[in-house]
Amino acid sequence: MATAVKKTISLPPELARDAENIALEEGKTLSAVVQDALRLIKKTRLKTEFLQMQNYWSKKAKEKGILNEKDLQRYLKK
Repeated sequence: MATAVKKTISLPPELARDAENIALEEGKTLSAVVQDALRLIKKTRLKTEFLQMQNYWSKKAKEKGILNEKDLQRYLKK
């Protein structure tokens, strides 16, 4: 069985109401709504980081004239 760490958080009233409404609408606990939100932000951050790395390495490849698989194979054979 998974263990949970209990934390106390403070939310502005409007955000607290929004979270409670989401919990009611989705039939979840407030804790589950917060967990979902944290998982989503983690996923979003990872995706952003991945896209930034992809952009960086794509730029580096273009600087070396690597635009497709054929270019990459030719570059790697050097």
